[in-house]
Amino acid sequence: MFLKVIFAIGGKKKMAKIAQTAVKYLIHANIEIDGTVDKPDMIGAIFGQTEGLLGSELELRELQRSGRIGRIEVEHEIKAGKTFGSITIPSSLDKAETAIVGASLETIQRIGPCNAKIKVTKVEDVRVSKRTQVVSRAKELLRELMDSSMPDSAELAQEVAESVRVMEIIELTTDRLPAGPGVQDSDQIIIVEGRADVINLLKHGIKNAVAMNGTSVPQGIIDLCKGKEAIAFVDGDRGGDLILRELLAVAEVDFVTKAPDGKEVEEIQMKEIHKALRSKIPAEQAREEFAHAKPLPKTRLGAVSERRPAREEREAPKEMHARSSSRIRLSDEEKSTFKGLLSELVGTRGASILDAEMNVLGKIPVTELASTIKSLSSGIYAIVFDGSVDRDIAETAEKAHVKYLIAMESKVRPVNARVTILTEKDLV
Repeated sequence: MFLKVIFAIGGKKKMAKIAQTAVKYLIHANIEIDGTVDKPDMIGAIFGQTEGLLGSELELRELQRSGRIGRIEVEHEIKAGKTFGSITIPSSLDKAETAIVGASLETIQRIGPCNAKIKVTKVEDVRVSKRTQVVSRAKELLRELMDSSMPDSAELAQEVAESVRVMEIIELTTDRLPAGPGVQDSDQIIIVEGRADVINLLKHGIKNAVAMNGTSVPQGIIDLCKGKEAIAFVDGDRGGDLILRELLAVAEVDFVTKAPDGKEVEEIQMKEIHKALRSKIPAEQAREEFAHAKPLPKTRLGAVSERRPAREEREAPKEMHARSSSRIRLSDEEKSTFKGLLSELVGTRGASILDAEMNVLGKIPVTELASTIKSLSSGIYAIVFDGSVDRDIAETAEKAHVKYLIAMESKVRPVNARVTILTEKDLV
């Protein structure tokens, strides 16, 4: 029986027949002929001129007949009246016998009427190549196995618990405020800034948090504070201070606390959450400190952070309720640029990203908008896109300090977002 084996010769795949014993070596040789000859002439010369040279045991015809030498492959081309090519001979002989067969090729000096020169370039150990391939593939398989290995019971339990907690998020009041499932039944509520804050608290087992969903205090929050003990838990930056001022001014908050300096509630861990809640202070003390224009104590409310300068430009608390896209002042250049880009994008489902000089940094599909904003994280002044602003895009833009979001329409009210949202009608 014969086994078909694939050999690579000159970048092409060739097929040779060899006995059931596997190929061990490949003899590679180059050939140069001072004239024009065909492939049968070259193969005939190899068999004819080596006949009787090495004795009956290493006779090429006998070796090929017994399957210890495979089919001789020859590739050639003719240039300027000369023939150039390569010879490949598969062998299942041992090292010494294979080397002898290879050396015998170099004794050929004529092919047909033409002078010829054959040079063996190398004898390749096929098993080394296979071994290298086996090791490489084994590494890939091991890596895949480690990546997909089963987590331990503790990790499984934690993963299931966290997923269930995230699924438990509900919406309260007509303002559709994101909240944990324990808000309605609990005598105490924790007021946070956004949906991501509620999710983070849920992951760590706190189910009585409710989000304001923006910088303005919705009526639903005011109503909830009337019948429950309310703790305001805001981010550890200047934006958190501004929100806290307004919350204290319009709602019956009992205690206040902040995330660690420079951090947001959505990104802190369980230890930091519990430490912040234990360090809460009475709302009256916070009101008094705000009234005397004193910085909030670092040991409890955290020092004012300058980490997000975009928040420093927000409106004063008295202006927050009145904020709307119709009252935003745009320069003629900004308005013209935004309007032109939005018109160009109609029907494309694309988005243009601009810097502070109103230069277009790039254009991307709307489906990649959120991931692109996260990867850039800063340096984006405005985003114009063919689509609708939803809560996820608005929150992602807020974190990246984007100033303007310009779209065909918006599902988020401008007063409930920390980024300025403009739609097509705002640019008329």
